[in-house]
Amino acid sequence: MRLRLAFRVALAGVVLSFGVMPVSAQDAAPQVNAPTPAGPQNAPSHAPNWPKPVEDNRVLNYVQFDQLEGRTNGSNTSFRWDSEGWIGTDFNKFWFKSEGSITNGVASDGDQEFLYNRPIPRLRYFDWQAGARIDLDSGPTRVWLALGIQGLAPYFFNFAPTFYVRDGGHVAGRLEGYYDLYVSQRLILQPQVEMNFYSQADRTRGIGSGFSDLDGGLRLGYQFSRKFAPYIGYTYTGAFGQAVSFSRQAGQPTGEHRFVLGIWLWH
Repeated sequence: MRLRLAFRVALAGVVLSFGVMPVSAQDAAPQVNAPTPAGPQNAPSHAPNWPKPVEDNRVLNYVQFDQLEGRTNGSNTSFRWDSEGWIGTDFNKFWFKSEGSITNGVASDGDQEFLYNRPIPRLRYFDWQAGARIDLDSGPTRVWLALGIQGLAPYFFNFAPTFYVRDGGHVAGRLEGYYDLYVSQRLILQPQVEMNFYSQADRTRGIGSGFSDLDGGLRLGYQFSRKFAPYIGYTYTGAFGQAVSFSRQAGQPTGEHRFVLGIWLWH
């Protein structure tokens, strides 16, 4: 009888030792302090030596002279310029373009353009441009509305077709393009061409209807820096269609092969 009672007491002790123990306040799970979301009052402050945030809407400017050169065929020499530049942001720019020639103190082929420029959505590397073109030289002044595109075609060919219209139903078109072939890191071979088309003739400015004139050349330049490069080259300027008759009547050549010496400038 006593042996049975001792066995029951021992069994009860074993059960209590492996049973469920009460949980006290001291045994509660540790609390995790979640970070408080940063608001206007408790936003993290930057270290004083950190750079400022990226300014991705800055107003920038750029100017370049694609042609700043003297042209000669031995008996006749002229000076020619072709420049362009812009000021604005990545998405909104004001462009200006200027080109022309001076021979024996007489200005010709003067073309000044003032354009608004904006990227073309989903057409990488091309912008659309709209504004005004003014033919301003020693001849009669003409004012045109201009609409075109400009950018990099595949294989990095610079391409700029432009459409013009003015009073009297006159319509014109221009195709311009050039390519910079890097013979070395500093030596550049550049073929270039410009073609002009007109719907109606303009005798006083020597312009014929249809394909009127062409200016093309091949230049070899050396970049002493990324902003300065002298060059030498060859150019051909020719009239076509009715423009040939107008040039002959004015005592001007209908086509000229010339040697050129000039500089490319960027700023």
